[in-house]
Amino acid sequence: MRIHIPMTLLALAAIIAFVSLGRWQWERGNAREAQWKQFEQAAEEPLSLGSRSLADVQRFQHVKVIGKYDSEHQFLLDNRTHDGQAGYEVLTPFVLSDDRVLLVDRGWVPFTGFRERLPDVAFESEAREVVGRVDELPSAGLASGRAAPVASEQWPKVTTYPSIDELSTALGRKLEPRIVLLDASAPHGYVRDWHPTGISPTRHWSYAFQWWSFAAAVMVIWVVLSVRRGRVAK
Repeated sequence: MRIHIPMTLLALAAIIAFVSLGRWQWERGNAREAQWKQFEQAAEEPLSLGSRSLADVQRFQHVKVIGKYDSEHQFLLDNRTHDGQAGYEVLTPFVLSDDRVLLVDRGWVPFTGFRERLPDVAFESEAREVVGRVDELPSAGLASGRAAPVASEQWPKVTTYPSIDELSTALGRKLEPRIVLLDASAPHGYVRDWHPTGISPTRHWSYAFQWWSFAAAVMVIWVVLSVRRGRVAK
């Protein structure tokens, strides 16, 4: 075996980088697993929200609220997919008995095929109890993927990764800082396959093993090339 210094340094740098990336993915997988467990554990008897703010309730907590939907002023979250199909998630304001307003995500509806023809999400609203999970608004990885609701009289309003403040401005009423994911068994809902956003823990761990396999491959290549150089030198 004959060690080539530049090649060795390059291989060492690649191995360190691949091992570090593998560790990063492994830790992300562990964090995601903890989040998924938190999601599952929160599916117990729903907590009555009462006068509490959604900001004061643990994320994914099962809650029940009493009030009335504002079905005339709804938002359609654009660029939301289900089973690979494009569509929208329907956010409907829900006015509590103390006049506070929160948004209920009533689920996913498919894209109609035409931007100018929005899905029909209208329904007759009445006072009712709504049960669901507390969650954050979906957020974009890049600011360029965002679009606030347009300032017009048209409802529902299409929007892409908006902030609560932007939705509050469009609605003309202050909204609770979090949303409620409507339970799958509740009426007036659409497709509701709820789980924590992002990829699963298993995929993170598989990516970790891929990075580590790259590190192992670099090591094997370095050994093979070093051995060949040694034989040629003889």
